[in-house]
Amino acid sequence: MKVLVIGSGAREHALCRSLSLDPDVSALYCAPGNAGIADVAELHPVDALDGSAVAALATRLGADLVIVGPEAPLVAGVADAVRDAGIPCFGPSEEAAQLEGSKAFAKDVMAGAQVPTARSYVCTTPEEIDEALDAFGAPYVVKDDGLAAGKGVVVTDDIEAARAHALACDRVVIEEFLDGPEVSLFAVTDGITVVPLQPAQDFKRALDGDEGPNTGGMGAYSPLPWADPKLVDEVMQSVLQPTVDELRRRGTPFAGLLYAGLAITSRGVRVIEFNARFGDPETQVVLARLKTPLAGVLLAAANGTLVDLPPLRWSDDAAVTVVIASHNYPETPRTGDPIEGLGDVAAQDAPDAYVLHAGTRRDGDAVVSAGGRVLSVTATGADLHAARERAYKALSRIRLDGSQHRTDIAAKAASDAASDASAKAASEAAQA
Repeated sequence: MKVLVIGSGAREHALCRSLSLDPDVSALYCAPGNAGIADVAELHPVDALDGSAVAALATRLGADLVIVGPEAPLVAGVADAVRDAGIPCFGPSEEAAQLEGSKAFAKDVMAGAQVPTARSYVCTTPEEIDEALDAFGAPYVVKDDGLAAGKGVVVTDDIEAARAHALACDRVVIEEFLDGPEVSLFAVTDGITVVPLQPAQDFKRALDGDEGPNTGGMGAYSPLPWADPKLVDEVMQSVLQPTVDELRRRGTPFAGLLYAGLAITSRGVRVIEFNARFGDPETQVVLARLKTPLAGVLLAAANGTLVDLPPLRWSDDAAVTVVIASHNYPETPRTGDPIEGLGDVAAQDAPDAYVLHAGTRRDGDAVVSAGGRVLSVTATGADLHAARERAYKALSRIRLDGSQHRTDIAAKAASDAASDASAKAASEAAQA
C-alpha cells in the first residue's frame, strides 16, 4: 500500500521508520517531514492544519492510508477531510479529538464512562481559580484546557506560580495531585475494538532528578519491569474500553490512537490525561519493540476491522530513548545550529541504536536544529541496562552547540531491575 504520514517530529520519524520496514508498504510519503524522515520517505510540502490541502495531496499521491501524527491537525478536523475524500485515515474526527483538545471535555467523558481520574474544577474566573486552589492545596496541578504542545501543565508547591499559570489560560482545569509513578499506555481502536500496545514511561521534566520545568518529554523507556503484569488488562477494562464505548454512545466514535496517561496511585490506577495520537517520546520506544508490521494494524483501525487482527507480536528486548534538546528549551529555544555526528551513529551503532529527528532541517549539505526538541536517540538491548548504555553511547557521538539532555533516563528502572534479578538468582541458588 501507499502510505502518507502527516507531521514533522520524532513521532512521525518513528512511524515512518517502522512503515519503511513493513513489506506491505510499497511507497511512503511524509508531509512536511524533516531532514531525517527524508532518508526513509519522500517528502512533500503541506500545511498540516489545512484539511483540504492534506486531502488533495493524499489524492494526488494515490495514498491508500493517511496517518495524522500531531494533535493540532486532528483537532482541526484534518482526518475528517481525508475521509470525506474517500481515503482511509488513521486518526480521530475533530469531535472525538476534543478528548485531547479540551481537558474539560475529557473530564466529562470520563465521568460518563466512570473512568477513575483526579477530582477537578473547571475555572474561567479569578474567583473560581482561587477557590479551586484553596480546595485542593499543594502540590497544585493546573492545566490549560486547550492544546499546549505538552507544556500546558504546571505542578508546583508555589501558589503564586500556580495562580499565574491559571490566569494566563482562557479556561483552566485545576485538579487534585495524584501520587505514584506515571505510565503511558497507547491503544489502537476502530471505535469498537480496542487493541492495547505495550506500556512505557516518559520523563516530562527538563532536568535530571525530575527537576526543572515541564517539557514535551525528554526521554522514555519500555517495558516497565516494576509494573504489575496485570496492569494492561486492568487499564483496558477500567479506562480504555469504557472510554471508547462512551464516545460511541455520544455519537462521536473515536477511531485512531487513544493515549492514556496514568498515575499508579496508592488508591489504584487514575487517568491523568488522554491524548488523541501517539505520544512523543513514548512512540519511539514502543514502536522499537513492535514486531507486527505497522501498516496493517493502522489500516485495520481506519477500516473498522481490528476485530479480525491477529494478536500483536512484541520483542522481549527493552528500548530507551533520550531526547537531545536545543539551548534554552523549553523556553525560547535557539535554532540554526549545525548537528554533527549523525553519520558516526549510523556507521558505528546501527541497528541497535539510531537517531530519530524532531526539530531539524537541511541547510545546504548540513543538518541544523529547527526546534526545541531536536533529536531522539533510541536504542534496544536485552534489558534496560543494555539499551540505556547503547543509547547514551550513541548520543555521545552527536555534537550540537548548547544542547541539553537528561542523563538519568531509565536509570532507576534499570538499576532496580538488575537488583531484582540478582536477588532472584541468589534465592534460586540458595534453594538449589
